[in-house]
Amino acid sequence: MEFCQKLSQKTGKTYRLLSEAEWEYACRAGTTTPFYFGETITPDLVNYNGNYPYGAAPKGLDRGQATDVGSFPPNAFGLYDMHGQVCEWCSDRWHYDGYSGAPTDGSSWETGITNTRVQRGGCWGCTALSCRSAYRSSLMAGTYCTTVGFRVALVSA
Repeated sequence: MEFCQKLSQKTGKTYRLLSEAEWEYACRAGTTTPFYFGETITPDLVNYNGNYPYGAAPKGLDRGQATDVGSFPPNAFGLYDMHGQVCEWCSDRWHYDGYSGAPTDGSSWETGITNTRVQRGGCWGCTALSCRSAYRSSLMAGTYCTTVGFRVALVSA
């Protein structure tokens, strides 16, 4: 959030983190399957720990580190690394009870556990299960970890 504030000040445009709903919409890119590639993934498509496959997929490579953006195919919206690579912070606060009471307009859910934020997408050290479009996790805000990153959204005028 601080990065978005500084970027906004530097550019004169407004940037923010994606809400959890926006992140999932962007990840799915019109699909309804567990991954935007289909029913499963392999390390040829996503950077995750290939020792822990999903569904009928075989075990595969565990790179043990992040890869260059664009190393794997983008989704139908042209977005790279929505599955794997790094877990991505979302602006929403974490709720243990799922989506009951969540905003229905795609905005960020600002009530809930104060210092804990939603993460989506899985990372290079995660299992394939953790990389699914619908998988959610959480982490205390301000926590530093080499497997965590974020995307920013440009707010339209």
